[in-house]
Amino acid sequence: MPDLPQTKKQLRRTLLTQRCQIPNEIWQQKSQVQCDRIANWHIFQEAKKILAFTSFRQEPDLSQLWQRFSDKTWGFSRCVDKDLIWHKVAITDFESNMRSRAFGILEPCHDLPLMSLEDIDLILIPAVACDRRGYRLGYGGGFYDRWLPCSQGIKAGIIFDQFYLEVLPTEPWDMPLDTIITEI
Repeated sequence: MPDLPQTKKQLRRTLLTQRCQIPNEIWQQKSQVQCDRIANWHIFQEAKKILAFTSFRQEPDLSQLWQRFSDKTWGFSRCVDKDLIWHKVAITDFESNMRSRAFGILEPCHDLPLMSLEDIDLILIPAVACDRRGYRLGYGGGFYDRWLPCSQGIKAGIIFDQFYLEVLPTEPWDMPLDTIITEI
């Protein structure tokens, strides 16, 4: 991989451009393999309450995962001002419970029940990139940076392998995730 830009903003722009250039068929294949890896992970198998995300801008698509495991309790976030608000979403009614909101991100309807954030077993976290130390590069809004320090559960960054870098630039408020899961 050629030298990458050094600032978060430049790096984010470069990596998002690369991710959006992944052909749709390859993106679907990578997403399928990643869902299979997560499904076979003992932490996921034991988890009962999981927080997840809907794919945006060629992020890994985890929809096959929650469709296969609709018996688990799933929570999805909604952006309200500068905060993430988590709602419990019944997977059997997923399409009717979700709406396209800010930035075109699929979010739960505001009238769905709030997700109890106690006893969360696993948090599947989107990222532009992650590094070998567990740090993530997000979209720059700080939603997860503000929320993660007070969250419970195993924090797993979900990215494609080409975005798993040696070292990312970090700020004092960045906190490492517990694990990173790729399709490889």
